[in-house]
Amino acid sequence: MESRVIPLEKTDSRIDASQVLAVIPALNEARHIETCIRSLMTGDIWLRSVPLVVVDGGSTDGTADIVEGLTEEFPNLSILYNPERFQSAAVNRAVAECASADTRFLVRCDAHSIFPRDFILSVASALLRTNAASVVIPMDARGETCFEKANAWIVDTPLGSGGSAHRGGRQSGYVDHGHHAGFDLTVFRSLGGYDGSFSHNEDAEYDERVAQAGGRIYLDATIRKIYIPRATVGTLAKQYFNYGKGRARTILKHRQRPKIRQMLPVLALLGSLFGLLAAPFFPPALILPTGYLTILVAASAFVCIIKRSPCGLLAGLASGTMHMSWAAGFIKQSLMGAR
Repeated sequence: MESRVIPLEKTDSRIDASQVLAVIPALNEARHIETCIRSLMTGDIWLRSVPLVVVDGGSTDGTADIVEGLTEEFPNLSILYNPERFQSAAVNRAVAECASADTRFLVRCDAHSIFPRDFILSVASALLRTNAASVVIPMDARGETCFEKANAWIVDTPLGSGGSAHRGGRQSGYVDHGHHAGFDLTVFRSLGGYDGSFSHNEDAEYDERVAQAGGRIYLDATIRKIYIPRATVGTLAKQYFNYGKGRARTILKHRQRPKIRQMLPVLALLGSLFGLLAAPFFPPALILPTGYLTILVAASAFVCIIKRSPCGLLAGLASGTMHMSWAAGFIKQSLMGAR
């Protein structure tokens, strides 16, 4: 395959397509994988020369077949199989098996997303321009079904995500953590890549090691992606339960002090449980779960009015599912330890 060079604005430097590796970790993403790949290939013809690897974790829904079919249209596309299943292990495997000695930049592309035109080029350019160890980007959630819409409307608010900068943020700058988009591969290799035992929160764990090594993480708010949230209460609960477990593992592994916003869901869960258990003996204790439920109901009504859609009535359900599941996962992993 012919390697093309693309000039960068405001700099004399150039990026050769062979210096970039783009990776899509995937597991049962038949609904989204084709849209994801096509969005990544939209833009400059340079993109058709960048190695794009889908690392499949053993999908049973036909994801791999869809990717195989697209390789005829996109010769730079290939598929790799990941018996470890985790996204962290998928990215590590792609680097070990697909990156060459010339590869300078690694671009991570999550399958549950739709990417803007020239995304891979933009991320590689940002890495070169900032000389950062990692480039992170904001996610703009967008749903299709009614529950997905409610989920998307609430997740980018402080009640949903706790005000994380990479959740709908508009300000570029250096941060301590964000949604991973690109890596300086020399730094990634020197740190040993992701901790492959992490099923979730591998990004925050990696960012902690970057900070300890003196590296910098740049949030580029001009590069944005559309994230498709989970479609059911069950899948959302599972996702956030694992997020909570992952965050607890990161805190325990690096002996961090939890942030206040991270502990609010834990306090909400424990307070609600205490109120329900204490109510038969001390009825005023019901103010704790009742107060929390009132906040969720108010959030549902507010989103319904603002979005002018009855789907907004599910926003409180989505938010409560995130909070309680995350807190349950966090508590469970904290009790288990850093394993």
